[in-house]
Amino acid sequence: MIFCKYALKKINTFNVNVNARKIVKVKNLPQLCKLWKEYKKKKQPCLVLGEGSNVLFLKDFYGLVIINRIKGIYISESKKYWHLHINSGENWHKLVKFTIKRKIYGLENLALIPGYVGSAPIQNIGAYGSSIQKFCTYVDIINPINKSIKRINKEKCNFKYRYSIFQHNYKNYIIISVGLLLPKKWVPNLNYFNFKKSENNIYNTPQKIFDYICSIRKKKIPYHKICGNAGSFFKNPIISIKLGKKLLKIFSNMPYSLENNFFKLSAGWLIYKCKFKGYIKDGVMVYSKQCLILLNKFNNASGMDILNLAIKIYHSVGNKFGIWLEPEVKIIDHYGKINPYILFKKN
Repeated sequence: MIFCKYALKKINTFNVNVNARKIVKVKNLPQLCKLWKEYKKKKQPCLVLGEGSNVLFLKDFYGLVIINRIKGIYISESKKYWHLHINSGENWHKLVKFTIKRKIYGLENLALIPGYVGSAPIQNIGAYGSSIQKFCTYVDIINPINKSIKRINKEKCNFKYRYSIFQHNYKNYIIISVGLLLPKKWVPNLNYFNFKKSENNIYNTPQKIFDYICSIRKKKIPYHKICGNAGSFFKNPIISIKLGKKLLKIFSNMPYSLENNFFKLSAGWLIYKCKFKGYIKDGVMVYSKQCLILLNKFNNASGMDILNLAIKIYHSVGNKFGIWLEPEVKIIDHYGKINPYILFKKN
């Protein structure tokens, strides 16, 4: 029998009550490598977390959970740019606040995104007209077994919408730092439609954009310590022009955008049209203000309860629209990440 006595509830934003065999907070690379090597030698699973903001634990974890707190922000400059080298154990939102305080601008649209710097390039985090790929120049990774470090330049990161090469490649490596390049000449990013609808110059400073982004995120996404959630559970689907036009003939009010000759749809709208708004089962609720968010409403639902509702939504949307949503959240069982297509397979 495997004894898992270390509670993970406070280090996963779904607030799922699961345990791990061992949890250790690390503050430097030698400690990280030593622990990883030790547990791998025992043939026990290892998992690195920052805030646990994009994971769903289904069961107790039968291995070591490493909480990454390897900190450090290093700034240099050239004539036109700020060059930032940030260690992976830095909190993302605190980094955004730090740069604005230092009058280094550009990240303000990405304010209040949960998680730590190490996870940011994996998902290519983005919001309100911006994403990390616009600023990332490289990602440094380490093989904790032999301590070899590789620098993956932006061109090889294969950044796409909520995707990077790190989701499928470099499985034996851990992200240890990220390089960002921010122009000294600040130009506001007003691509988000609410900015476009506003009066001229109302968002004419980085601080005003930062404040506005924080205010709307607080209104749209419940604070996870009060009501467990991981933000958007599913990705917004990207479909062919042919399927998009076919759906528009049936659903003329369907919101969409055209990107690189593809239709990008609102997963929240698709879920809403399947009548899941406010739906609740086994303590898991589809958030009434944003159907992409699944809430651990009373913080006592299990990971399986949350997964079961997600699967129900997946099949309902697929059967109605012919679109099979892709989960954005990483699903973890006893031994690590599970391929979601095994769990969300079609009927």
